[in-house]
Amino acid sequence: MGVDRIVSFFPSATELLYELGVGDKIFGVTHECLYPEDAKSKPRIISSVFDPNTMSSREIDDKIVELMREGKEIYKLDEKKLVQANPDLIISQDTCEVCSAYTSHVTKALDILDKKPEIYPLNPHDIQGILDSIKNVSEKIGKEGKGNEIIQSLKKRIDHIKSKNFESKPRVLALEWLDPFFTSGHWVPEMIEMAGGKNLISSKGEQSRRMKFDEIKDCDPDLIVLMPCGFNINRTILEYKKILQNNHEWNSLRAVKQQNVFAVDANSYFSKPSLRTITGIEILAKIIHPNIFNDEKNSESFKQIKS
Repeated sequence: MGVDRIVSFFPSATELLYELGVGDKIFGVTHECLYPEDAKSKPRIISSVFDPNTMSSREIDDKIVELMREGKEIYKLDEKKLVQANPDLIISQDTCEVCSAYTSHVTKALDILDKKPEIYPLNPHDIQGILDSIKNVSEKIGKEGKGNEIIQSLKKRIDHIKSKNFESKPRVLALEWLDPFFTSGHWVPEMIEMAGGKNLISSKGEQSRRMKFDEIKDCDPDLIVLMPCGFNINRTILEYKKILQNNHEWNSLRAVKQQNVFAVDANSYFSKPSLRTITGIEILAKIIHPNIFNDEKNSESFKQIKS
């Protein structure tokens, strides 16, 4: 039996469904499903219990820690909209409890709905996992041909970057949060390696984690990329100015002194395991090896932070 009514609890899946040409079959999404533009018009079935846009980085972290400590939800489910969506397929995720609707929301959805939909969880932690997700979802909705076409196109772009002769590999530190500091985990270490850098502190596939400034100081990166989860470039620079710009310890770092600190659009290209993660690799390649990747492509997707 074909899939006619889909609810996506995962922004990456929403992007993919549109790319596969089934946007008309989506009857519910999350508040974070902002791409492509048409996704904003879909019913919001999942939303946040607080507004991060009005809070500082420290306040956001404190709120998430408080909610998780008390066993409370970070996201809320609109039961009425879910019933109206009447899905026969819900695509969810098991990658990160903080970043998007999680297992508990799926359980609640199944309790609410009389007609039980199929649940399809995605759990990518690296680039191959992202490509596998594309394959699996495309097969699930009967779009294998289109899915394979997308995968081959993405692989070609990855191979183009990896084919370059990187005579040197700068030591790169990616930060997923600035107050407190968090490493960038999951697929980001692999993205850095593919883009011709040597990733520091975190490892491919492992979760992001809180860390002390001493770890940053001790690893002495050549280059620092700021990618706070869910932030765009402007929000990242705003947070940087508030938190780090006048911090003496931070300004003593070699990468900062040499103005090798960059802000990227994390929300679009790094925070989520989506199709656009491959664009994120291309952005990193331009940052790490500007002499090799010197075209204008993606030049607006990062900004050098100057002291």
